[in-house]
Amino acid sequence: MNDHGRHQGTFPGAEHVDAIVVGSGFGGAVAAYRLAEAGRRVVVLERGKPYPPGSFPRTPAAMARNLWDPSEGLHGLFDLWSFRGTGAVVSSGLGGGSLIYANVLLRKPEHWFVRESPLPGGGYEHWPVTRADLDPHYDAVERMLQAQRYPFGLPPYDATAKTRAMREAAGRLGLEWELPPLAVAFAPEPGARPLPGLPVPDPPYGNLHGLPRTTCRLRGECDLGCNDGAKNSLDHTYLSAAEHAGADIRTLHEVRGLAPAPGGGYVVRYVVHDPRDEGRRTPTRRLPLRTITCDRLVLAAGTLGTTYLLLTNRSAFPGMSRRLGARFSGNGDLLTTVLRARDDAGGHRPLEGSRGPVITSAIRVPDALDSGRRVPGRRGFYVQDAGYPPMVEWLAEFAGVPGQFRRAAFFLLGRLRAVLTRSPQTRINAELAALLGDGHLSDGSLGLLGMGRDVPDGVMRLRRGYLDVDWTTRTSMAFFTGMRATMQDIARVLRAGYRDSPLWLARRVITVHPLGGAPMGRHPGEGVVDGYGQVFGYPGLHVLDGAALPGPVGANPALTIAALSDRACDRILEAPAARPGRTGTAAAPAPAPAARTVSREATGLSFTEEMHGHVTLGAADPAEGERLGRANGHRLMFRLTVTVDDGERFVADAGHEAAMTGWVSCDELGGEHLPVQAGWFNLFVREEDPACRRMRYRLHFADAGGNPLTLVGWKDVRDDPGADAWRDTSTLYVRVLEGHTGPAGDGGARVVAAGVLAIRLPDLLRMLATFRTRGPDGPACLARFGGLFLGELWEVYHELAGRVRVP
Repeated sequence: MNDHGRHQGTFPGAEHVDAIVVGSGFGGAVAAYRLAEAGRRVVVLERGKPYPPGSFPRTPAAMARNLWDPSEGLHGLFDLWSFRGTGAVVSSGLGGGSLIYANVLLRKPEHWFVRESPLPGGGYEHWPVTRADLDPHYDAVERMLQAQRYPFGLPPYDATAKTRAMREAAGRLGLEWELPPLAVAFAPEPGARPLPGLPVPDPPYGNLHGLPRTTCRLRGECDLGCNDGAKNSLDHTYLSAAEHAGADIRTLHEVRGLAPAPGGGYVVRYVVHDPRDEGRRTPTRRLPLRTITCDRLVLAAGTLGTTYLLLTNRSAFPGMSRRLGARFSGNGDLLTTVLRARDDAGGHRPLEGSRGPVITSAIRVPDALDSGRRVPGRRGFYVQDAGYPPMVEWLAEFAGVPGQFRRAAFFLLGRLRAVLTRSPQTRINAELAALLGDGHLSDGSLGLLGMGRDVPDGVMRLRRGYLDVDWTTRTSMAFFTGMRATMQDIARVLRAGYRDSPLWLARRVITVHPLGGAPMGRHPGEGVVDGYGQVFGYPGLHVLDGAALPGPVGANPALTIAALSDRACDRILEAPAARPGRTGTAAAPAPAPAARTVSREATGLSFTEEMHGHVTLGAADPAEGERLGRANGHRLMFRLTVTVDDGERFVADAGHEAAMTGWVSCDELGGEHLPVQAGWFNLFVREEDPACRRMRYRLHFADAGGNPLTLVGWKDVRDDPGADAWRDTSTLYVRVLEGHTGPAGDGGARVVAAGVLAIRLPDLLRMLATFRTRGPDGPACLARFGGLFLGELWEVYHELAGRVRVP
C-alpha cells in the first residue's frame, strides 16, 4: 500500500472494514457479493433507497417526485443530466441501473474489442481485455441473473405484435435478428412452463426485500421499475446474495470524499440522507461528514458518479493519470419512433408497444470489423424494439390534439342535439367510442432504440463545481446517419411513418448508457485503470463500473460491466488480504488562530479581497504552475475578508497578523465556494533581506470531498528595476499543500498545486469600498492602517532603495 495522504491526520475511532463498495449497480453489486462470499468484511454505500415490489411510483403526483435531488427534498429513482451536447438518464436506488434498464444481457461482439483503433482528433480506442477473457464471466453473470429469452414461440407470448414485426422487418432487410437473453422471470423456475403472474420462489440466499414476486405480466413497465418483482434486478439477485453472505448494505448513504489513508488503505467520507427530509428542502452541503476506512475501495457509482467523485477528490490522488475524464461515450444511444404501421393490404397493423417487456428482440447491423461482413467505415449497431407502459399510449392519443378536438366537438354537439330534440336514445356507447377514437396512433406505433459503436472522444470535467461533458454528435455523425437509415428502412417495410426524437433537430441525443471517464489502459498515459479496474499507482483502489470502459460496448453494456467486475474480483481474491497499519506518520494539524484578548475600547477594521489566477495540480513552482494552468484553463480564485480586531495592536505588532474568512473556488481542487475554515494574514513581514517585505496568506480549507488542504501564498514587495509597486502588491504566489499545516510543518507537506493569482483593478476598487471599522475611533484606525501600508511601501521603494543605490 502507498503512504499518500500522510498529512491528513489519523482517524481515531473510525470504523474500518476490509472493503467498501460505493454504489450498487452492475459493477458494485457483483463486487459486493464476490468479496462478501469470500469472507471479507464489506460495506456497500448506496445513495438511493430500496425499492421493493409494489413501491415504484405510477401516479402523476408520485412520478413528479420520483427524481433525485436531496437538496430539493427529492429522494426518487431517476437522475437526469443535461450537458451541452448530450443528456443522460441514470438511476439512484438499491440495485442501480438494474432498476430501470430493459433487462437485456447481450455480450459485446468479439470483433468490437478493438485495439488501437484511431479516433478523430488523435488518440485511439483500445480494449486491454478480449471476448475470450470475459466469456467465463459472462457465463457466471448470466447464471446469477437467470437469463431467459423471450418465449416468443409459446402462447400467450407468440401474439406479441412488436416482436413479430421486428422479425419480419429484419427478414425483409436481410439483417440478423435475435431474441436476446433477458434478466426477467417468465417462468417461475428453470424448466417450468412460462406464464404471466405465477409466484416466483426465493433462491437459497433469500430476498432482502422479503416480499413475494411474480413472473412477468407483460405490462411494458420495465423502465419505470417492476412492481411485480419479475425483473431479476440486482437487489433480488447479487445484493440479496451479498447480504446473505454478510455484506452490510447501507442505503441513503452518499459518498462525498475519498483519499488514501495514512499508513495504507483508503478513507471514505459520506453523508446520510434522513428519510424524514424527503419532500422538503435540505441544505445537504451542511450535512455532517462521517468517516469510514478500508483496505480496498471499489468505486461503482456509475459512469457519472464515479468520475465526479474522482474529479472532486483529485487533489488527494497526486499520481492519478491525466486521462481522468477521457473517453466518454453514450454507447451510441438513439431513440426514434415508427408511426401508424399498415399491413400489406393498406389496413391498420397493430404493433402493441405496451405488450411484453420493454425489449423483446434485437436487430444487429454488422461492423466493418466483423469477419466476412466488411462494410468500409461502418461502425456497427443494434436496433431493438422499445416498448412502453400503457400510460404512454394514452398520452400519445391525447397528444393528437386536432383529432381529439374534432371528436370532442362531435360528441358535445351530439349530446346538445339530444337534449334539444328530447331524443329517447339514452344509450351512448357508440358516441363514447367515437370520442375515444380508433387508437390507431398508439396501437400502430413503436419506439426503436439504437445503440452501437459511437466515437468515444468525449471529455468529462468540472465546470464551476458541476460535472460537465464535452461531447457532441459531430464526430459520430456517420454512425448516427447509418443507424437512422436502418431505422427508416424498418419503418418503410412496416409501411409506417418515421419520426426522430425532437432533440435530433439540434443534433442532440440522450443516453441511458453513459460510459468512460476513468478508462482502462495499458499504462497511465493511456488510461486511469488497468485491465482489472485497479487505478494505476493506487493499489487497492478499483473502478468497476461503466466509467472504466475505454469505449462503447455497442450492445447493452450491463452484462459487460458485470462480467468485468466479476473478472476483477478473481484477481482481487487471488492476492493476499491486505492488512496495512493505519497509524501512519500524520503531522499534527495546525493550531487554530490564537484567541486574542480585545479591549472593549479597541477599534478594529475589515475589508474583502478577491483574487483570480491559474494553478496546476502537481506543480511545485508557482510560475510553472501558472503557465501550465493558463494554457489548460485551470483557474483558482478566492474571496476573503480580512479582519483586524485591534487596529492599534495590529500596527504595533511586528507580525501584523489578522484573521481571514471566505471561500476558495477551483475545479481542480473540487469545486466552487470551498469554505475557509481558518485563515491568517500577515501584512509587510520583514524578511532577512532588509529591502524586502512580504505579505503572507495561509488558508485552511477542504476540497469537495472533505480532504483538508492549506493554501500558502505570499506577495514579495521589493524594489526591482522599473515601476513594480503595483505588480508586487497585486501578485500572489501560491502553493496548495496537503493537509492542514502550520508554518513549522510546511517543509514536510506534499505540494498539491501551485500557481499565481492577481488582483485586478476593478477588484481593487471594489475592495476599497469594503473597508469597515467597528469601535469608538474608526477614522483613527483607518489612518493607522493606511499609515502602516503607505509607510512600508515608501520605505521599500524609496528610503531603502536610496540607501542601497547611493554610495
